[in-house]
Amino acid sequence: MDQKIHFTQDQLRYLRLLSKQFPTVQSAGTEIINLKAILNLPKGTEHFISDIHGEYEAFLHILNACSGEVKVKLNDLFSNTLSQRDRNELATLICYPAEKLALVSDETEDMEEWYRITLHRLVQVCRYVSVKYTRNKVRSAMPRDYEAIIDELLHIRDDETDKRNHYENIIQTIIEIGQAGPVIEALCLCIKRLTADHLHIVGDIFDRGPRADIVMDSLLELRSVDIQWGNHDILWMGAASGSRTLVATVLSNSIHYNNLEVIETGYGISLRPLSIFANEVYKDCDTHCFEVKLTGADTDQYTEKDKLLSARMYKAITMILFKLEGQKILRHPEFGMEDRLLLDKIDYERKTIRIGGEDYPLEDHDFPTVDPADPYTLTPEESQVIDQLTDSFRHSEKLQRHVRFLYSKGGLYKVHNGNLLFHGCIPMAEDGSLLHFTIGGEERWGRRFLDYAEMTARKAYYDKRGSLERELGMDFLWWLWAGRNSPIFGRDCMTTFERRFIKDESTWAEPKNAYYTFYHDPAVCEMLLKEFGLNGPHCHIINGHVPVKAKKGESPIKGGGKLVVIDGGFCKAYQSTSGIAGYTLIFNSRNLRIVAHQPFAGRRDAIHNNHDIENESHIFEHLETRMTIAQTDQGRALQTQVDDLKLLLAAYRSGAVTEDHKD
Repeated sequence: MDQKIHFTQDQLRYLRLLSKQFPTVQSAGTEIINLKAILNLPKGTEHFISDIHGEYEAFLHILNACSGEVKVKLNDLFSNTLSQRDRNELATLICYPAEKLALVSDETEDMEEWYRITLHRLVQVCRYVSVKYTRNKVRSAMPRDYEAIIDELLHIRDDETDKRNHYENIIQTIIEIGQAGPVIEALCLCIKRLTADHLHIVGDIFDRGPRADIVMDSLLELRSVDIQWGNHDILWMGAASGSRTLVATVLSNSIHYNNLEVIETGYGISLRPLSIFANEVYKDCDTHCFEVKLTGADTDQYTEKDKLLSARMYKAITMILFKLEGQKILRHPEFGMEDRLLLDKIDYERKTIRIGGEDYPLEDHDFPTVDPADPYTLTPEESQVIDQLTDSFRHSEKLQRHVRFLYSKGGLYKVHNGNLLFHGCIPMAEDGSLLHFTIGGEERWGRRFLDYAEMTARKAYYDKRGSLERELGMDFLWWLWAGRNSPIFGRDCMTTFERRFIKDESTWAEPKNAYYTFYHDPAVCEMLLKEFGLNGPHCHIINGHVPVKAKKGESPIKGGGKLVVIDGGFCKAYQSTSGIAGYTLIFNSRNLRIVAHQPFAGRRDAIHNNHDIENESHIFEHLETRMTIAQTDQGRALQTQVDDLKLLLAAYRSGAVTEDHKD
């Protein structure tokens, strides 16, 4: 006789709830079989990208090309049957189906033949990329309107005459009723979804590049994505939360780099209040230190009057920023940033400023809104301007939607499938220990501090407007952006003031946290991984934030292979430093591979000439055996479900829970 199983009251309560979903032995058993089948499949392919910085064209191309994986699949399938030209044409179609279809229809005489050949090829590709997924997973990747058609095409065995005829009839019918174009687009989308199963963005979607809002729109459409906040993301999150300081920072940065399209066109925020104020108050001021950076075609697009207005606006918002930052530092002595209070260190008679015990001449000392006796108080006009601008950020529906997405899909770090992902650093002291912080009234370090930091960052957006918790949260977001040894800033100080007003470049230095010295040591990387609960030969730190100087021979692989820096210079402004145009880290069921991308010639060139981004791929770690879903975080969660369902079966069989057989 079987030994009777004893269930606790809590177990019975849970199992009775579970029985609502699986009311019979058969339904519970069927789900166990389904889950066990999933656990034995190879894990999906993860792609890691960081530091996009608004470069939407290059990002969208890499997203559409699945970091070059689409072309890899086509080469695997067709290297012996299709020319390189035809493979390139097919790759472009998969990346840009609507645009390529329009181009082909203008250039091709026999579209019916082209449709037939192309549909056959795309079905082959879709079958190839779907082999390691369950049928349900593949169906979930299909656009809903064409799910039944694509499912039928993928699962017909065309090696038998009757089945082959059925297959050909479906293709012919699709063409005859004028649905070939939409079905091709649906197949292309399905291929891309199955080629890149999950995307990790390791920080810095915003700033420098032209249209971060377009990048965000594309991320909202993805089925499986997570984001580790970068310092530039935190900046925009704070501005959307209502931080006047971070609104001023966003505007100062954007004007400086002549990157206002994302603000005015992308998010519909008018800068008219600032332009009026700047033209009135700074009309007769020296603004030579605030010339806006113009590059390439920008140089010829603006008149001298335009450039002068930009310089006035830049100076006006930057002086507001320095005052607001000073107020934060005075409010929060626990930030330990009193040395960054600089407006009160100006000697107006001598036209110098004292920093670190040294006096430096000021390149510009024309500050019409600064009261030397009370330098950190805004004038009534400044206060009105920054309030108007902050309201515009708070009421931009599109910006708020994007920031809610950042909060819902993001965090300061993520532990996933044996990897620790974060943008900046885990702050360390000069002796190699974890740096301790007393922000928040309690000493914290390592993972505990990052957990506290993330919780506080969320208060800035979600706590009641006007509450002390929300105000503290917004101040803390500023500290994350520019604070000493902040985990996403990772430097001792941000020398914006010195760069604007002091010629001596020795004052511009922004020393990096000790983490960036110690992360070359495998033992340190192991220590940091253990701090976040990771231990084993295939655990890694995946890091963004500081561009790898590839052109100088610097490798993205550090710490004896335990750490990978994937900031390769997506943003054009950083490419002269890095020598490349971004990295993608690819983690599939067999290996980890780093892909270095060259600069993107543009969307039009890609579509018309089938030109892809040139990539250089390097496998830096092989797995001993193919990794299955059972070995992933998802697999461990699924195994828990299996264990619970087995317990439910035992409860049914023992009579502790009763089956519900409905007619």
